[in-house]
Amino acid sequence: MARSENKETAGPTAQMVAKLARRLRLRKGWSQEKLGKLLGFSAGAVSAMETLAQPASDDMLVALEKVLGEDMGIFEEARPFVRLEKYPVQFQDYAPLEEKAVVLRLYATLVVHGLFQTEEYARALIGGGYPPLSEQRVEELVEVRMARKALFDREPVALIEVVLEESVLRRVIGSAEVMRGQLLHLAECARRRNVTLQVLPMDCGLGGEHPGARGNINLLETPAYDRLAYLEPQDESLLLSDATKVSTYAQRYAKIQAQALDPRASLGLIEELAGEQR
Repeated sequence: MARSENKETAGPTAQMVAKLARRLRLRKGWSQEKLGKLLGFSAGAVSAMETLAQPASDDMLVALEKVLGEDMGIFEEARPFVRLEKYPVQFQDYAPLEEKAVVLRLYATLVVHGLFQTEEYARALIGGGYPPLSEQRVEELVEVRMARKALFDREPVALIEVVLEESVLRRVIGSAEVMRGQLLHLAECARRRNVTLQVLPMDCGLGGEHPGARGNINLLETPAYDRLAYLEPQDESLLLSDATKVSTYAQRYAKIQAQALDPRASLGLIEELAGEQR
């Protein structure tokens, strides 16, 4: 359901899209109902887009380009900017960097990293968070999280390394069925040639050394070979470019990888746990 507060928080690109779509619709003499039929959306959805009660979805922007774009490409070019405005504020600086990164090294301690989440897992996770979000906001966040997966098939290909705590694989989010789907998806990701997936076992601290105890790590290398670190504790964010700090996190990540199961053993564990969720 569209919410009136969205009108106050909609970003500038969403506002531009709404005004342009309405102006082009009126110029053609179309009602919201007629435009909706041509787009494949309801008149209510068109009204919500134009009033910013519910900014245009990615699918609606694609349809608007076909129906109202007039070969200008405006709605198509707006897509990444509208998507960016839907991310939580603390993530908006990092998202474009992740999208263009040539190397990503990721470590997740509590839940599956967002890049590797299935739609069902993401919906259960986001919908079960606190403070509670509206159903519309949950779907909006799921949509943009799924859009991040384009990185896996992007050209030029990105090198992606991820280490997941074993507890992440054993923590059921949503339901056993949702979790099994998530585990099978991780197994599929692990077979990609540009992905290295490892699991940090539960007993990694038995020797008294656990370099990952301080939480999640995101390391990336940009096309210009800049190396950055991104941390997101408790809905806050830190984007670090200082070479000394980034190097420290890179060294820590290397130690985490060294303690993790090798990729083949990690895949075997994931498949075993997926079987247990039947």
